[in-house]
Amino acid sequence: MTHSEQIADFALSLSQSDIPSDVASLARLHTLDALGVGIAASAGSVQQRMAHSLLKNQSHGACTVLGHSTATHSANAALLNGSFIHALEYDDTHMASIVHGSSVLVPAALAAAEEHQLTLGELTRLITIGWEVLVRIGLAAPGAFQRRGFQVTSVGGALVSALLSGLAASGSRSELVSAQGIAGSQASGIFEFLSEGATVKAMHPGWAAHAGSFAATLASAGLTGPSTVYEGRFGLYKTYTDEPGAAQALGNGVDSLGKHWTLREAAFKLYPCCHYIHPFLEGVEQLRAQHLSLQTISRVECNVPQGAAAIICEPWDRKQSPSILNEAKYSLPYCMALAFLDIPITAEHFLAEHVDTRAVDFAQKISWMPMEDADFPNKFQAEICLHRIDGQRSSTRIDQVKGSAERPASVEDIQAKFMANTAGRFQSSTQRDIIDVLLNGSVDLPVATLSALLKAA
Repeated sequence: MTHSEQIADFALSLSQSDIPSDVASLARLHTLDALGVGIAASAGSVQQRMAHSLLKNQSHGACTVLGHSTATHSANAALLNGSFIHALEYDDTHMASIVHGSSVLVPAALAAAEEHQLTLGELTRLITIGWEVLVRIGLAAPGAFQRRGFQVTSVGGALVSALLSGLAASGSRSELVSAQGIAGSQASGIFEFLSEGATVKAMHPGWAAHAGSFAATLASAGLTGPSTVYEGRFGLYKTYTDEPGAAQALGNGVDSLGKHWTLREAAFKLYPCCHYIHPFLEGVEQLRAQHLSLQTISRVECNVPQGAAAIICEPWDRKQSPSILNEAKYSLPYCMALAFLDIPITAEHFLAEHVDTRAVDFAQKISWMPMEDADFPNKFQAEICLHRIDGQRSSTRIDQVKGSAERPASVEDIQAKFMANTAGRFQSSTQRDIIDVLLNGSVDLPVATLSALLKAA
């Protein structure tokens, strides 16, 4: 069988009762986190204009748009919600595969579940399947999509979103295989946004979720896609990576579906900026705890994993002086400067109009060099050496970022993050109701119950 046929068979055969209870609970917690992040970002000016443009002429649909009371059709909702969830760089990550799972899987699954009137248990099943497949797509060629300039979340996410949309519509095996193949011709998402801080990266998972919705619809209408979309000579890996053994590695990963649950390895983000920066922010917190006086700092040296440096350090002169906040989210020195200056690193900061000039000034004191013993992307590490004017030095090292499977965030951490991200959009009672529905709601509860609460914003 081809990989897409094996994946379709796994998805069709996996029942809700087959999912370990802790994995199902994690799927719900990641969904809560993603919805909160998307609601926070929906207040941004770019996101508001995007929603207005796509919703102004819509005339039908039952699918939720985060932060809005207006409903729309499934593909539109998937596009908007995926773009919102990813906009702040506050969404979860499976680190070893470099996959932003929830930003593509939650909007795809939620829109499909709303369209086909599914239950909360069925939504959880879809999201769990999506995580297990998408992570394996990334793990088959870790870092290889990025080396060629593509975001695996977007490229691989289109195929997985098509699978989920087809499952929600009770698609046949052949339709699920074709949907993945059709989505292969829609897969996209390049990293050139980094050169100017362009906001298009936010759209990557949204477009993947949108593409998957349409691919499933086209498959149900009889359009066919190649069953060799993953391993073929012009398939996903040959086209988007330079990794010669990737297709075989995916085959090995597919064989472990339903046996090894990769969702247990997914990490939550605790700051709204590029995940590679987070261990450095932890390091700054440790240095500040030493009752550090900013006036005594002469310079700050960072050792950065090479795979991360391409995103958060290059080109350095631009990273030290970002001109817009969307660019600043990927700037190691700017975000570290915020932490040194005790400027809160919040969604509100990165939704503002202008960069903080104090942070830009402090960023000039920061330099970087490659970390010699990095274990990237399995670990997000950081080393910081702080030099004082009097010649004394202080240093710190973070060997794995907080929020990872090795240093997990608690359920309470994620609930608090959701409350902070949705404050001002919901009454506190509605916030608590959403948390209760997602974390404790019966598997038989209609997704429409959650939708009604989300539309109360």
